[in-house]
Amino acid sequence: MNGPNDTTLAIDCATEACSVALFHPGALIDARHRLLGRGHAEHLIPLIAELPGRGRAARIVVSLGPGSFTGVRIGIAAARALAIAWGAETLGYPTLALVGAMAAAESAHATVGVAMNGGHGEWFVQRFAAGGAPLGPHRSLSPQEAVRALPDEVIAGTQAEALVTLRGCGTALTMHPDASRLPLLANANFTAAIAPIYGRGPDARLPA
Repeated sequence: MNGPNDTTLAIDCATEACSVALFHPGALIDARHRLLGRGHAEHLIPLIAELPGRGRAARIVVSLGPGSFTGVRIGIAAARALAIAWGAETLGYPTLALVGAMAAAESAHATVGVAMNGGHGEWFVQRFAAGGAPLGPHRSLSPQEAVRALPDEVIAGTQAEALVTLRGCGTALTMHPDASRLPLLANANFTAAIAPIYGRGPDARLPA
């Protein structure tokens, strides 16, 4: 069995899905993926504990969002706690970037659009090049605005089918982020600044 000194634990629970994966350099050791909707706090640590060596690794990589406000914070909190306990390095990555990289790996088109569940009826959207590089920042838009923002033939994500149906054309790749696909991400997507990416402004406003 590989030791913890050269392994990476990936955590992604920023959406309805909760996934974890353990990697040895260049190879997936084991992974878990559950479509939960809710209950990430109850399931995340047990899923990690099911991995070889109870998931212990020298490096922890966690999704920063945008996505579920609660899910993003649960993932980051777990990564930070485990990093302290294990003396591990911690890195983060944007959720939409992983979905974009997953979609790009399945498409021969020059670009892909990502449309994911947002808040208050909006969708998180972003465009990516064939290699998974972002073609602009992520945005939180109404469905009608999202249609105008994503002209790509291929749309991926949890709202892919809804967007393609709304505009009446295109190819939908319905998918959730999956930690086991982490190697698809380019190094430029990773950051040591572990902070949530919420994707939209706060609903509450301070009085003027």
